[in-house]
Amino acid sequence: MLFTRGLSVGYDHALVSNIDLDVFPGDIIGIIGASGIGKTTILRTLAGLIPPFRGSLEHSLVKNGELGYIPQRLGLVRHASVEHNVALGARATARKPPAGTSNRQWKATVTREAINAMGLTEKTREPVRRLSGGQQRRTATARTLAQRPRIILADEFLSELDAENVEMVFGAIHRLVKEDGSALVVVEHNVERAFRYCTRVLRVRDGRLHPVQGGESE
Repeated sequence: MLFTRGLSVGYDHALVSNIDLDVFPGDIIGIIGASGIGKTTILRTLAGLIPPFRGSLEHSLVKNGELGYIPQRLGLVRHASVEHNVALGARATARKPPAGTSNRQWKATVTREAINAMGLTEKTREPVRRLSGGQQRRTATARTLAQRPRIILADEFLSELDAENVEMVFGAIHRLVKEDGSALVVVEHNVERAFRYCTRVLRVRDGRLHPVQGGESE
């Protein structure tokens, strides 16, 4: 789905170098490490928002509408409703509706299902600016679920969520990964949570991206 060879990421200089990463269907990959060390820059590079500093990045997901990105600042339309924001994801989907269902009906259905999956049914018509920080994060996740992407890149999208909502959000993401053969790459500040939910964990340290095992010390 996505692979890099000798990838270095950064702006005026490389923050993380020589990244060889393969992302396969069903992967849930957590990226951990200290603040300001380049985790977000890796994610933004994979999303095609900034060019690679060096090396190669191979995927065609962005131009095909098959890559979903959840940034730290969420990118929501704050004056618009939850439904409007989630529908933006449905409109961006590259998936085709089932036989016998119109495109409009199907997008309305996936919008509603994504809102319900994030526990936001009672907030459907609520303007985003009136929501709590955690509810806004769930709205951004619902938007990406409605897109039905092949790969999701998420930057600390579980922050501001309590334990119950973390379980709900990750449960919905896991169902998408399992049912659609999708993948998730998530920057996660909570190391314990990364090892609990991810199939692979990678740590940024000393300008490199290292595979780690559960329980490995910093």
